[in-house]
Amino acid sequence: MRATDEPQNARALGIVAPLTSQIRAQRGDVYLGKPRWLPKESALNVQGFASFDERKLTRRLGALTQDQMSGVKATLRDLLGL
Repeated sequence: MRATDEPQNARALGIVAPLTSQIRAQRGDVYLGKPRWLPKESALNVQGFASFDERKLTRRLGALTQDQMSGVKATLRDLLGL
C-alpha cells in the first residue's frame, strides 16, 4: 500500500532519486540505458534519494524495469552495507 492510498495520511510522501545523463559509473549510480521516456542515456543516483509530497506529482513519465529496480536494490544494499 502506498502512503497516498490512505486519504487521511498527513505524510503522503514518495521517494525520488535524481537522474543524470552524465554517466560516471560511480558507486551509487545505477545505469538505466536509454529508456523510451528519457531523451538520453541516463543513470539514477541512489545517494540523492529524497522524499516529496506525492500530491504534488502531476504526471508519471515512465517506470523502471524489474532489472533496473534490481540494480537500485543491489546498489542500496551495497551503500548501506546490508
